[in-house]
Amino acid sequence: MTTRLDIKLIALDMDGTLLTPDLEVSQANAQAIQQAMDKGVQVMLCTGRWLRFCHPYAETLGLNTYLITVNGGEIWTADKQLVERHLLDSDVLEEMWSIGRDYGMTSWLVAADRVFKQGEMPDDFQAYDWLKIGFKSTDIDVLNQMREKLSQFEGLELTNSLPTNIEVNPIGVNKATGLERVCQEMDISMDEVMAVGDSLNDIKMIAEAGLGIAMGNAQEQVKATADHTTDTNEQDGVAKAIERFILS
Repeated sequence: MTTRLDIKLIALDMDGTLLTPDLEVSQANAQAIQQAMDKGVQVMLCTGRWLRFCHPYAETLGLNTYLITVNGGEIWTADKQLVERHLLDSDVLEEMWSIGRDYGMTSWLVAADRVFKQGEMPDDFQAYDWLKIGFKSTDIDVLNQMREKLSQFEGLELTNSLPTNIEVNPIGVNKATGLERVCQEMDISMDEVMAVGDSLNDIKMIAEAGLGIAMGNAQEQVKATADHTTDTNEQDGVAKAIERFILS
């Protein structure tokens, strides 16, 4: 395991990790992030959310490095210059959306310039550059059936941000590959990264980072993969991980 002295970059998931259930950053988390940056450690957001959601948080926290959004579908500089983008085929996305509708699932679609929520259907699927599609159901059997249907498509990366959903990106697009690109840009190695998250869309970056941290509220597969499990997102788990491995 990488020691705290080797860490040059902290990659933080947002929902269920950095953010409280009210989508706020606790004072303890904000303070620990600032203290880490004061020690020369860069801190970045690595999220399934799109840029317009996460960039205001980065600005408020004073983060001045890259942002990985839409599960690695896009990489941005701190001043919102696009570094990399990976798109889903529009025809394939429309077919997936139709299957989700047939299963009665709630879907959301993330395009480069818009998010369609709660099953909202675009007038023309071909008119958008698609980054991600997600499906939600509290019926585990329906989720499993949908995952099986999606697994029959070629060229897709399936994950989740909650146990009750499925998220789809192009194959090979995930937070780990996004982090690898950022590390290249920053001239550091993945061994010098501390990655923190709670869901399956975090598991690859947690596995490949020098120090992988699971939240106390993380899915069990994530905890099993991580080097360490911190407290929950309601109990300042991010701050406690930073204090333990960066500041102590």
